[in-house]
Order: sequence, then structure tokens, then C-alpha cells
Amino acid sequence: MNVISEAHFGLEEHEALQNDDEPNPENIANGIESEIKEEEEEIPAETNLEEDRSSPLPLDLEKLSEEIDQFILTLSTSKGDDESTPPPDVPHFVEQFAVMVEAKVGDYDSSDNPVKWNQLTEEDSASFLEAIKRLSSLSNTLSEFSSDNKYANSINRIGGVLQRAMSYVEEEFKSLLEDYKIHDSDPSNGNESQPKQSTPSSSNQESYQNTTTESAPTEDHNNFPGYSEEILSDLIRLSKAMVVGGHESECCQEYFVARRNALEESLHKLGFEKHNALTIEIVAWITTFKQCAAVHFPSEKKLSDVVFLDHPWISESLFCSLSQGLAIQILNFAGAVALTKRAAEKLFKFLDMYEALRDTLQTIENIFPDELMNEIRTEASMIKGRLGEAMISIFIELENSIKADSAKTPVPGGAVHPLTRYTMNYLKYACEYKETLDQVFREHQKIERADSATGSDFNYNSQSQQQNPVNEVVKQSPFQTQMTKVMDLLDANLEGKSKLYKDHALSSIFMMNNGRYILQKVRGSNEIGSLMGDSWCRKRSSDLRQYHKGYQRETWGKLLNCLHPDGLTVNGKVVKPVVKERFKSFNAMFDEIHKTQSNWVVSDEQLRSELRVSISNMVIPAYRSFLGRYGQVFTPGRQTEKYVKFQGEDIETYIDELFDGNAAPMGRKKP
Repeated sequence: MNVISEAHFGLEEHEALQNDDEPNPENIANGIESEIKEEEEEIPAETNLEEDRSSPLPLDLEKLSEEIDQFILTLSTSKGDDESTPPPDVPHFVEQFAVMVEAKVGDYDSSDNPVKWNQLTEEDSASFLEAIKRLSSLSNTLSEFSSDNKYANSINRIGGVLQRAMSYVEEEFKSLLEDYKIHDSDPSNGNESQPKQSTPSSSNQESYQNTTTESAPTEDHNNFPGYSEEILSDLIRLSKAMVVGGHESECCQEYFVARRNALEESLHKLGFEKHNALTIEIVAWITTFKQCAAVHFPSEKKLSDVVFLDHPWISESLFCSLSQGLAIQILNFAGAVALTKRAAEKLFKFLDMYEALRDTLQTIENIFPDELMNEIRTEASMIKGRLGEAMISIFIELENSIKADSAKTPVPGGAVHPLTRYTMNYLKYACEYKETLDQVFREHQKIERADSATGSDFNYNSQSQQQNPVNEVVKQSPFQTQMTKVMDLLDANLEGKSKLYKDHALSSIFMMNNGRYILQKVRGSNEIGSLMGDSWCRKRSSDLRQYHKGYQRETWGKLLNCLHPDGLTVNGKVVKPVVKERFKSFNAMFDEIHKTQSNWVVSDEQLRSELRVSISNMVIPAYRSFLGRYGQVFTPGRQTEKYVKFQGEDIETYIDELFDGNAAPMGRKKP
């Protein structure tokens, strides 16, 4: 549309326009169009509206915009004048401006060929937003005269065009908000991999930089969640237009829904489901919680701060609503887990969740407003308390399970008992969390002290000290005390189980096996070793030596009696029948020991080697000496073969077959 002069709107039309109580917008538009056609007959063909709509339109709109601004100023000034002076009439160009903006909205929002926001040139988009801003200002100014009937039609007309324009802006704002990308993240360090950002036009980039420089001069824009700088710049401009245009609630609603969906999609990708939360892996929950604290919460805050740069209260309200809902959803899962049935295998998952709550909350202290942070902190503290109670209960259940393990069937071969393996492996892994568990037990101890009238079973004060070898009192931490208590219960249980063996030597082997296993687990872990201490390990080593001596005495002491020289000579002469009986007794006894103890089990190679070496050192020299001194009394041949069944090398071979758990027939060498 070329320059449209006010001359075509004569005084008569102006008065008719003002005096018509119910003017029809379509008639007005048709009247404008007929006058435009008359004007076109006088305009050269090269400037005809149908032949070229793109070039003249910005010029007309610019001229009309100046007139609208002047009219708004006039209205604002007149409102402060004497009430006896009537406000000015609505000039023709107000309707003309409304028609032109409506036409532009119709072009963009056409059902046949709609124009997306990113298809507009920078000039077109800037002109359109300026027109909306001017419409909004005009609508607000006219509304101040709503009691005057002569403004009613114009108020309705401008409001209708503004509503249609806002509908288009709202739809484009929503579309841009939904144009995010979910990117892979590395929860281990909390850094989100960044997308390749589309390069905005130079003018768009300049506009964006001008918008954000004042509030965030050092902001890294690549950190905004899934949006290119170009889209982010458009979001800023459209949000401003919606707020200025009186559509703040619609803007906030679209933003909230889009970002909530984006966050839920991100959580879903991390493995966290909103529904049936108890069925998901706790590992996924921990990953999600850490990722939200390290990436999503900070990113959402930066995004809302930038999109609503001129309206910080809107930014804070939206961010709090989004993050609060997400935080509660995540914390609710942790709270539900803490209330589930306590089972030993859940200890480590509870510990992981406890540590995640404790450590991750520190990273978001400066992100949330104080009121919201206090709410989150209170909820997390309550959940930590429940998790702590669950962990204390699990240790009590461990104690009870050790006490209740009273099986009457001894482990074959005196091997390490399953209870020993389970308990020590459990404690070993638990001690990897020793600092956290010590914190849990300390907090529980404080609660018990504050409520001593409850008669709690968790009184650690009576067990919080132990004596070291030089009678110095060493104060134990609460978890250290708990560990000592469990170890003592395990010792007592194993001592009772050792009495199930009728053979005292096998009882000693059983206690050696289990004691050695416990000691190796303690020494093999810095965490559990530091808790139990050197004096405890020395005491264990001393106990093992006593069991070893008891085994040697029960088994090999009796065998060596056969090799004692007492009673073998009378008046300096060897008593052959007695020698024969000694050899026969030794052979029978050694056969029985080999047959029996080859089935016994010593799984620890070092302990097995130590036992064999000590037996060899005890038996082989004594047997060789006995054989050398008294083997000569037998007549070579059948008599020697009958009584001298073993040579020294044979004894050594058979000793090396002890404690394998699978006996080989006597006389057959192992391959």
C-alpha cells in the first residue's frame, strides 16, 4: 500500500465514523479499500499495491507509526488536562494502522501458507514487534478512556487486532521453546556435551548481545539447554512482546510447559521415570540427581534469566516452579526408597543415595532462593535421617543374623564357613563407606543421647573404648565400635561351630581357616584395616598360632611318640619285637592321618604351605633318624618291606597331599 493520505478521509467520513454508534469493522475496511482503489487510479502502475506490496508497506507503516505515537502522546497529555476539556477524537489513521497490522498478521498466520518466525527477515520481525508494542501502548492508553463511548469501537478494534497478533506470537514462542535438543551427558563430571550451535545472522547476534551484555557480560551462551543462539535471541524478543502485550500469563504457561517437558525428557533419557519410580534402578536416580544439580538446575536458571531479562520476578517464579517440581519428584523417590523393607543387600544403595543427597545439595546452595533452598534442605535432611535409620537397622539385623546362625552341621573339611565369607565381604564393602557410616552412626548416637529415655539398643558408650597392649585407652568412633561388635559376634559364633567337630585337630583347622580368612580380609583392605587397628591384627595372629600348635599337638604329637627311643633297648640291645610294633603303629597311624587329612581343606595357599612345612620339619627328621637307627634290625627282603613301609621321601610326598580336599590312595603319586 503506497502513501495513504488523510485527504481521502474527509470531514464527512470522519464525522460519520465518530457518530455511528455501531460501526461495522468490515464496512470500515471496505471503505478504506474503495478509497485506496481511487487513489491507485492516480498512482503510476509501477507503484500499484497488487504489483508490489513489499516495498511501500514499511514506509506507510513507519509514517502511520509516527502518527500513532503522536496520538498516544496527545491522549496521555489530555488525561491530565481540565476535565471540562473533552479528549480528542480518534483520527482516521488509528483504523488504518489496525488494518495494516491485521493484514500483516493475516499474511504470517495464513492457514494456506503460514510464515514461521525464523522465516522472517530481521527487518520484518523487528517491524512486526514494534507494531505489536505500539498496538499494546495504544490499547492501554485508549483503555484509560473506556468510560467515554466514542472510544469504545476503537478500543474493541485495537484489542481484537492485538489479540490476533498475540496469538501468532504465542504460537511461535511455543514452537521455538519446543525446538530444543536433548544432548548426551556425562554424569560422572556433571558436564553436558554441547551441540553445534547454528550461526545467527549478524543483526540477530548483535541484538542478542545488546540484550544480554548488561546482565551477563561473561555468560557462556553455549551452556543454555539445547537452544542455538539464534533461537535464544528470538525467545527473548518474543517473551518481551508477550509481556508488554499483556499476555504475561500465557507466556509463562507456554514456557513452563515446554521446559517441564524438556526436563522430563532429559530425566527419561537418564533412566528416571516419573511413574512407578520404585521399580527403577537407584543408580539411575543417583545419576539423575547429580545431573540435575550439576547441569539442569543451573542451565534452567540461566535460561529463564536471559529469556526474561527485563522481568527478573518472572524469571525467578518460573525457575522456582520448574526446579521445585523436579526436586520434589526426585526427593520423593528417595523418600519412598528409605521407607521400603530393610534388607542387607540394600545397605550400599542406601549409602549411595545418602552420599548423593549429602554431597549434591552443596552444589546447589547458590542456585535457589533461600526459601526454596530451605524447603529442599529440610526435605533432604528428613530423607537422610530415614536412610540413616534404615542403615542402622540393617547392621542390627546383621548382628541378629550372626547370633541366629546356629546350624548343627559342620562345614566339611573344616573349610571357611559361608557365614564368615558373607560377613567379612559385607564388612569389607561397608568399610569403603566408613566415613559416611561413621557420620550416620554419630548422628544416630546424638539422637539417642537426646532421647535417652527410649531405652534404645544403640548404646555405644559402653563399648566406645578398648585397651591397647600398653594399657592405653583408645577411644573408638561409633562405627568402629559397631565393627568390633560384629567381629566379636562372629568370633563367638565360629567358636561354637568349631565344637561341632568330634576331632579336636579338625576343630583347630576350622578355626585356623576362618581366622586366617578374617585376618586376610582385614589386612587386605586399608579401610577395614585402619578401623580394626594393628593391635587387633596382632591378637588375631597370636590366636592363629595357638590353633596351629593345638593342631600339631593333637595330630602329630601322638605320631611322634611312635618314634621315641624309650623301651626299644634293654641292656644296650635293641628289642626287635618292640621295634616291629613301633613301625607297625607308625605306619597305621600315618596311613590314617593321610587318609583323613587329605580330605580336610585349607584353601589359603600360604596357610596350607605353612602347615605342610611345619609338619615336615617336625616329622621327617625324626622319622629318618628312627629309620636309620632301627631299620637295620630287619632282615633285608620281605621282612624289611613288611615293616619299613615308608622312606623319608615318601613321608614328604604324602605330607604334601594333606589339606587338598581330595584324598589320593596311599602309594599313588599325584601327577
